[in-house]
Amino acid sequence: MPDTRFVCVVDDDRAVRDSMLMMLNTAGYPVKAFATAEEFLEEYVPEETACLILDIRMPGKSGLELQEHLNSVKSKVPVVFVSGHGDVPVSVRAIKGGALDFLEKPFSRETLLRRVQEALEISHRRRASEQERKKLLQRFDRLTPREREVLLHVVAGRQNKEIARLLEISYRTVELHRTRMMEKMSAQSLPELVAMAVRCGVHEIGAPPNS
Repeated sequence: MPDTRFVCVVDDDRAVRDSMLMMLNTAGYPVKAFATAEEFLEEYVPEETACLILDIRMPGKSGLELQEHLNSVKSKVPVVFVSGHGDVPVSVRAIKGGALDFLEKPFSRETLLRRVQEALEISHRRRASEQERKKLLQRFDRLTPREREVLLHVVAGRQNKEIARLLEISYRTVELHRTRMMEKMSAQSLPELVAMAVRCGVHEIGAPPNS
């Protein structure tokens, strides 16, 4: 199934914005363009945004401030910065903030399209990973409170005998809980079950993980 999410361009320079819009459109990418960070945020829908091409210096909220805002709301949208000012501290700050790249204007069509394609591949992998995690969380929700307790101890590396002692239940009961957990989580092995639990964010006895 093709990815129909948008590449979003945020740049206050109309000529640059229109140029990038044309480059991306002719390459077949669905694109939305915005003159300011505020305009972008008004229409921002994470599920519809594949990647973000972001200018550094703009009226109102700067590109770096927009990046910081997106990071604060745990956005996973890949960001490619563009700027007419080769400011090393700013570029370092952008990369440290998680940006995929920092392109100095003027840049070639090939460079832009190559970075956008890389960003889209990252976005696709992150999206697939998040969808898989949601499936795991749905399975995790089917576990009983006791099964979650047992799972936490399994993740901690404890053996059945120790788990039975800590929970004051029989060894056989622990075995039954482990079997049911494996079935409910669709795990084929104990290491796979542990990996699933870690991905779900199991961290507290009996508590659901953070979504």
